[in-house]
Amino acid sequence: MKKSDRNALLTFPILILIGALVAWAGSQNGTSIAGIPLFALLVGMVFMIQWLAFIPAYLRQTEKFFDLTGSITYISGIILALFFSTGVDPRSILLSGLVIIWAIRLGTFLFGRIKKAGKDDRFDELKPSFIRFLNVWTIQGLWVTFTMAAALVAITTTARKELDLFAVVGFLVWAIGFTFEVIADSQKSKFNANPANKGRFIQTGLWSRSRHPNYFGEIVLWVGVSIIALPVLQGWQWIALISPVFVALLLTRVSGVPQLEKKADNKWGGQENYELYKKRTPVLIPRL
Repeated sequence: MKKSDRNALLTFPILILIGALVAWAGSQNGTSIAGIPLFALLVGMVFMIQWLAFIPAYLRQTEKFFDLTGSITYISGIILALFFSTGVDPRSILLSGLVIIWAIRLGTFLFGRIKKAGKDDRFDELKPSFIRFLNVWTIQGLWVTFTMAAALVAITTTARKELDLFAVVGFLVWAIGFTFEVIADSQKSKFNANPANKGRFIQTGLWSRSRHPNYFGEIVLWVGVSIIALPVLQGWQWIALISPVFVALLLTRVSGVPQLEKKADNKWGGQENYELYKKRTPVLIPRL
């Protein structure tokens, strides 16, 4: 067995343990079904969807519906949380709407992009290995669990509070982040679709203010969701505030910015206009 496969085999139970701990913490003071916490059931469902989708993905050696599966998982989890929770209130409905809108938009965008590109080269080395490819899907389950934890806790909790200033501020923050992400994705898609830009990098629009404005928007919108959920969190449920922190760490330290920066450096590194762009343009937080 290769060293990478052995490491992946050791990582798998750790991922499951982390998911279980989040499920336990988020279930405190929450709705139960037949004595089982609804939050925990939903976390289990999140992972189960990924593993079921992994089977045909591995057999066909494809990642084409990876992102789409993630979006479907978000939507399914939120809808089921609303359906089975007791005393659903305006805060729950607001959070549900925001997460579903985001999931539909991003899922269709990413699915359309990979359908056009044909593949995602990040998966090339992972797909042949059963355990490494399985870990990718398991990590997506953890990603979904962490990112929507605040919304899911607020929907399934037994504590209810009327909409307040937190809801207003959180919605505005979410709207800013969502708008940033949508505009950034649209600008880059149009840039790449223009044959005149082949072999060039985008440095116009929001991309002239930040090298990764879409990721900035992604982080900000989840901060907004957490702000809305804040007033109803109790005890161990406060762990749900890890949501935007997890998103930020993953995008800036693991799978987002580092990979794209390395890819860009390999492609355009040394070119005067690219080096000048890097020097004057922040990695994430846009300059005014």
